[in-house]
Amino acid sequence: MLAVLRDRTYRRLFTAQVVALAGTGLATVALALLAYDLAGAEAGSVLGTALALKMTAYVAIAPAAGALAGRLPRRALMVTADLVRAGVALFLPFVDQVWQVYALVFLLQSASAVFTPVFQAVIPDVLPEERDYTRALSLSRLAYDLESLFSPALAAALLSLITYNWLFTGTMLGFLVSAALVVSAAVPAPSARPAPRTGGASARATAGSRLFLTVPRLRALLALNLAVAAAGAMVTVNSIVYVRDHLGLPETALPVVLGAYGAGSMTVALVLPRVLDRLPDRAVMLPGALALAVIFAGLWAVTTAQGGSWRRPALLAVWAAFGAACSMVLTPTGRLIRRSAPPEERTAAFAAQFSLSHGCWLVTYPLAGWLGAAAGLPWAVAALGGIALAASLLAVRLWPSRPAHVHRDLPAGHPHLQGARRVRAGRRHRHGDLNDGLHAHR
Repeated sequence: MLAVLRDRTYRRLFTAQVVALAGTGLATVALALLAYDLAGAEAGSVLGTALALKMTAYVAIAPAAGALAGRLPRRALMVTADLVRAGVALFLPFVDQVWQVYALVFLLQSASAVFTPVFQAVIPDVLPEERDYTRALSLSRLAYDLESLFSPALAAALLSLITYNWLFTGTMLGFLVSAALVVSAAVPAPSARPAPRTGGASARATAGSRLFLTVPRLRALLALNLAVAAAGAMVTVNSIVYVRDHLGLPETALPVVLGAYGAGSMTVALVLPRVLDRLPDRAVMLPGALALAVIFAGLWAVTTAQGGSWRRPALLAVWAAFGAACSMVLTPTGRLIRRSAPPEERTAAFAAQFSLSHGCWLVTYPLAGWLGAAAGLPWAVAALGGIALAASLLAVRLWPSRPAHVHRDLPAGHPHLQGARRVRAGRRHRHGDLNDGLHAHR
């Protein structure tokens, strides 16, 4: 996996991603503590709204950024996005009103919605070999997991020396370093032509979303995204409420709780490459999603318990289990999209995944915050657990293990059509997952 870091351009871009992620991780902890200072026990509601604004920016801006990635100077786009994010982080320590948090979070995340799809569009051109690109996707997933683990640990160490407002300074420095690394990288021009222009700007921006609606396993991925978002929203929005109000712990315990989620996710990400060598994506992703509903049942027990010292280690175990199950779904996602989209539509497909998956978070973030604040944590656990269970069962239904499909263009004597049944549209049959160039849209 680490062999791809020998490429100088990719090494600098990957380092920029890691540094920016570390800064974002510090901001996640600092925002939770800032929300608690401004709103007290209503911090979950404030965070839910702020994160809903983040998802709104992602859903609205990412498709357009993906459509523009092959037509504008990509290095300039990424550097500009990093500079905007650094500027926002500079102002965050000085806010004293909740509406100011909302405005700055929306601006910061709008810049992130530009940076991420453009970054994803660049990597296939930096690493044109499929094997190298696959390793880069795995390394990127591991970077997210490591950030979830080490950023909270770094925040915990810093909070023992400084107040949380100074964490935003670390965020700003992270984005500035990222911008400098992108400037120093020799970002190549697109090596492949974008998909043909079959419509206006709106049609090009929604091409990836239309692909998700036509390919069965990508429709299932939409449901899997919702299941993951239900669990992730509970962790992100209500960790501060569990730590301060439910368990009565100091603020320095928050990074430890968030780190448990990252530890579970990273552990699975390290193990999965070998597992995926032997099992198809479906056999890993669907059990991971179904496990989320079981984990929510464990969280219900922790949430409704009246007391006991066992609740703190139990919460850490539940958060680690959430991280592990989410990683089972998220780690193979890049492989699934790559197998489901032809090369000329791959950038649009990844941009659609970014936008549509965050659309799921747009639903679950405010639900976790508002319902937890208005009705209590048990109701939030029940609602999000129900969403996770329903979405997982829907994914199982949408993603059959041997989906039937029709070949329209293969000649009648083609070896692949042995045993196929003639229908009006062509020849219909079913078989296991194949990545042979004949099944890009199955």
